[in-house]
Amino acid sequence: MSYTALYRKFRPGEFDEVKGQEHIVTTLRNQIQTDRIGHAYLFCGTRGTGKTTVAKILAKAVNCQNPIGGNPCNECDTCRKINRQTSMNVIEIDAASNNGVGNIRDIIEEVQYSPAEGKYKVYIIDEVHMLSTGAFNALLKTLEEPPSYVIFILATTEPHKIPITIHSRCQRYDFRRISVETIEARLKELVEKEQVQAEEKALRYVAKTADGSMRDALSLLDQCIAFYLGQELTYEKVLDVLGAVDTAVYSKMFRYIVSREVIGCIGLIDEMMMTGRDLNQFISEFVWYLRGLMLVDASGQGGELLDVSQEQLAQMIEEGKMVDVDVLIRYIHILSDLSNQIRYASQKRVLVEIAFIKLCRPQMDQDQDFTTLSSRLDAVEKQLEQGISVMQKSAPVSAEAKAVQKEAVKQKILPKALPEDIKEVIKRWNEILMAYGQPGENMLSQAKKVVSGQGTLLLQFTDKLNEDFFLQNEGQELRCLKELIQNLLGKEVEIETRTVDAAVDEEYADIAQFIHFDGIEFR
Repeated sequence: MSYTALYRKFRPGEFDEVKGQEHIVTTLRNQIQTDRIGHAYLFCGTRGTGKTTVAKILAKAVNCQNPIGGNPCNECDTCRKINRQTSMNVIEIDAASNNGVGNIRDIIEEVQYSPAEGKYKVYIIDEVHMLSTGAFNALLKTLEEPPSYVIFILATTEPHKIPITIHSRCQRYDFRRISVETIEARLKELVEKEQVQAEEKALRYVAKTADGSMRDALSLLDQCIAFYLGQELTYEKVLDVLGAVDTAVYSKMFRYIVSREVIGCIGLIDEMMMTGRDLNQFISEFVWYLRGLMLVDASGQGGELLDVSQEQLAQMIEEGKMVDVDVLIRYIHILSDLSNQIRYASQKRVLVEIAFIKLCRPQMDQDQDFTTLSSRLDAVEKQLEQGISVMQKSAPVSAEAKAVQKEAVKQKILPKALPEDIKEVIKRWNEILMAYGQPGENMLSQAKKVVSGQGTLLLQFTDKLNEDFFLQNEGQELRCLKELIQNLLGKEVEIETRTVDAAVDEEYADIAQFIHFDGIEFR
């Protein structure tokens, strides 16, 4: 018999086995016990949190011949067929590859026929946000008033892409990220059943790396066990398999940055590259390490906020006192920008080295915020203490020139006559924000709305990360916003994005200020 992956082998078969989603499990069990079963459910949450698993358990429970306290018995013929995926009453559809109107019409035709056995026909549509606009429209009527024997369960990792008309017809359940403690406890159970020896610290690290996903945790554990088959799974072995870095390296890198040792930083990066460590993962985890230092420094109660040993906590408290919180925030901003840049870059190492040189040499940073200027002044003071002369690289700007620049900024460029479509978008902007949802809602509320030279709506950001959010994956988020506006207004509106600095941002007036609608307050 072929090997079965751990996440499939130990997939929960009843509600009691589902970990970390008690708020959802309790509600569904109560509905089954009191026969208050809904006709449409929307399961939302990040990957590996149990959406599809709970959907299958619900499909078994509503059709089970001998349910026990809302749980399926897993012994009757119906439960066995569903477990073997041979039941005609449970239909699983992958919307990523079946996203057209024709696929939905096939479903609409099938629901007209009652189940051959059992009480309900259950349609589980995974990654439902991948359906086309036409497919969603075709599904609306059937989703609102399906036959009494049909249940729809829609699962998605991106609920903001679901049309609001679909939302309103479903009971929505948000699956939370599973805590590290819950994942670790589950991993301990499984290694005992598999008769694998593993250090508690190793399992703890796997649970942390999974980032709230039980399936990811089981896949990572499976990978580690396979590499060191028949051996005890130690913390060092887990780091070796996953290409991760011990926290001691982060401490060493931080101290190099604080002491402005560029050679030390570059040497440490070279050492990680030679041992095959992943740069993306290193940057991401280093940001989390800096976050820990920031929390320790800002709160003085790091032991309650961080999941670290007492020895490491003492070390982090010491390091947190080396720099101000503002400087730590500057480090995090630079590395967060770097994390977005190297995701699709071909020369990742070069970008990483430039970023760390910038951390060590704040005078190279072009950002003129207070924290950067403070760091640059600190660097100059240290050079003067060492007897190194500091040359002025550029001539100072005269007071008259500064006054002229300031006056020019004050003269805002007023918008030309606005197209009716853009006026309608501005009028319903709050409605658009609510329908779009987080995290894009906050970013859009901070954007200045300007009319471009081509007469299109231009969203003007001052934070490059906000614009990158809408341009990621070839502009998928921006297309989603356009489709949302098209569904609400019945019109197609062209939208562009741009990132500008604060001075340029002040030159253009927000067009929402020039359109007055009764009872509307713009965010």
